[in-house]
Amino acid sequence: MSIDAPDACTLPTAERPLRLAEFDALFATAVRGVETLSPTHARMRLTGVAGLTAGVRDLTARETECCSFFTFTITPEPTVDGETIVLDIEVPQAYADVLESLAQWAIRVSTGATP
Repeated sequence: MSIDAPDACTLPTAERPLRLAEFDALFATAVRGVETLSPTHARMRLTGVAGLTAGVRDLTARETECCSFFTFTITPEPTVDGETIVLDIEVPQAYADVLESLAQWAIRVSTGATP
């Protein structure tokens, strides 16, 4: 699965498949739920082994560098084992379609649905 990168994305074209693969892996292994709170705000619940929060912080920081319209907020939640986080993703109205594509992609990959 991939989403079309908007013109505002500055990630070099050659690096985009690698970034998409990173998101695919995250969605497949950690996403437990996706909720659209508004056209410009989505929320994902992620669970995983120790290091999940650091990995998500790294990936979202790199994504913000090339796609500055994204605002990612990571909120760790207490757990007995592993890590659970809530990832809020917000965009300006002009990028609502990008957020919608991202949320749908996360749902498909996390549930094992085929495109």
